[in-house]
Amino acid sequence: MSKKMKANMLLLITAIIWGTAFVAQKSGGEIGSFTFNGIRTFIGGLVLLPFVFKGRKDKTQPVFSRTEIIGGLVCGAFLFVAASLQQFGLAYTTAGKAAFITTLYVVFCPILSLIVHKKKTRPLVWLCVGLDIIGLYLLCMTDASFSIQIGDTLVILCAVAFAAQMVSVDNFIDRVDGLKLSCIQFLFAGLLGMICMFIFEGPVSVSNIMTAWFPILYAGVISCGIGYTFQVLGQREADPTIAALILCLESVFGVLAGAILLHETMTMREILGCVIMFAAVVISNLPEKKAPETAVTE
Repeated sequence: MSKKMKANMLLLITAIIWGTAFVAQKSGGEIGSFTFNGIRTFIGGLVLLPFVFKGRKDKTQPVFSRTEIIGGLVCGAFLFVAASLQQFGLAYTTAGKAAFITTLYVVFCPILSLIVHKKKTRPLVWLCVGLDIIGLYLLCMTDASFSIQIGDTLVILCAVAFAAQMVSVDNFIDRVDGLKLSCIQFLFAGLLGMICMFIFEGPVSVSNIMTAWFPILYAGVISCGIGYTFQVLGQREADPTIAALILCLESVFGVLAGAILLHETMTMREILGCVIMFAAVVISNLPEKKAPETAVTE
């Protein structure tokens, strides 16, 4: 098996892990959104710590640089907001819907990059925004009331927050070690979650937390720790466009997992909305055609 094929397989496993994690979040959220997210993201950071120490080349230098700490705190804050909105939204919507709406971050990212970093956005992306609006309408709007449900609204805001987190990562990634940045952001997001856990969901019962031990460990160790590690290993060898397209399958696996494990159902209208949104995600990742180079004659 070639290196690229192995890389694509790792990315496909990552998409499966991240998609099925929506079921774990849906199941484990009953113990409290801040409780579940705080513990699982902190565990995700702890899982990455051994890899951080193992990868150190110069052991005379600090484990984390100042830029990595600042970047981790910034990205971790956005991750905390995004994960919290997603977890609260999952209490009012299905895992399948949440999985598809969350993929809107792929379209929101270039929009935020345009606002924050003044990076020009391709016309194709604006087409994708239009498609996503149509898909969201079909997925989230009810026939009778024509109103977006609270759970869908929270997950839409979660997609915006995830996009902000990714733009922040893009701002730091060229100056830091990606694994260290992720480790710090997970630890900080987990710390913020546990602080909110004690403030808004206390008193904390260990026995109550243990009722959701499997969803917590799956979302923390498998989704955060292993999923992120496979993503890093896969993207080293994979073509960037193919990697993005494979990871977008997260939404498909989220719907399938919700249907198989939670017995969730979707109407034909909602399925059509999902198909349109997924198409927008795929199209937004298509490479831009380069103008043909003109031959230079003497």
